[in-house]
This record gives sequence, C-alpha cells and structure tokens, in this order.
Amino acid sequence: MTYSSSEDRAIGGLDHRKALEILASARPAEIKACAEQVLDGLGDVSVVVNRTGLAMLPFQDTVRGTAFHLGEVLVAEAHIEVPSRAVEGYGAIIGRDLEHAMAMAVIDAAIAAGHEIPRISELLAAEKRIQEEADRDRLRKVEATRVQMETF
Repeated sequence: MTYSSSEDRAIGGLDHRKALEILASARPAEIKACAEQVLDGLGDVSVVVNRTGLAMLPFQDTVRGTAFHLGEVLVAEAHIEVPSRAVEGYGAIIGRDLEHAMAMAVIDAAIAAGHEIPRISELLAAEKRIQEEADRDRLRKVEATRVQMETF
C-alpha cells in the first residue's frame, strides 16, 4: 500500500502540519460532524490504532535553546487506513476524546485521498478563524493585567 506524502496533503492554503494543528484544537462537535459527512463516500476504513495514553511533553528552554521534557500529558490517538484509496489518516489530541481523534484521522485520510476537499477547507477556515479570535481575546486579557512599574 502506498501513502501520499505530507507535501501532497496541503489544503486550503495550509500545509499538512498546520491543518492537523487546527483539527487537533477544533471544536469537537464540528470536527465530528464533518468527519461523519466525509466518511460516507471515503470507503472502508481499517483502524490501526485507537487508544489513549501518556506522552512526554517536549519544551524548549528559551534562554539556552535546549530541549527538555516538561512532563506527561494524556493524549487520544487514532491511526486509520483506507485500503481502497491507498491512504492513511492520523489524529492525536490532548485529552481522552477518542471520537475527536478518530474524526481527525478520518479527515486527514480524506485530505490525502482528495475527498470532500471543499467541505474540509470550509471547516479548516472556520476553525482557524475561531482559534485566532480566541488567541486575540486571550492576549487582550493578558495585556489588561500588565502593570507599568517606575524604575529608579
């Protein structure tokens, strides 16, 4: 079975990595609904992995630039194959929502297969806008707590 490379999975102006980042942080109900619609015409799906577990959380020291493990985080992971289209899909999210991880894997496989691209592009664009607005809102709240100190 041959699988498409990450470069082949660009969608809606986003590279594969960025698309997966958006899907991992997407609202669970939205991603699950999209995956249900995408799944209909995708073909038979073979589940390779569907599990939760602990993963080390890597972090980089901002001063020295050295990498270290900050601790462990609970993740849900799903890996699927679609033999009729010779593609695979992968999803991993923080937490224990296996359905979210599986929905992410289904959408990833659909992207690799070139299936339902307009629907997936619409989901990615909407979720990206929502995530960017949440980030801006969070930054505004942090900025509101900033205190100006006088220096002597």
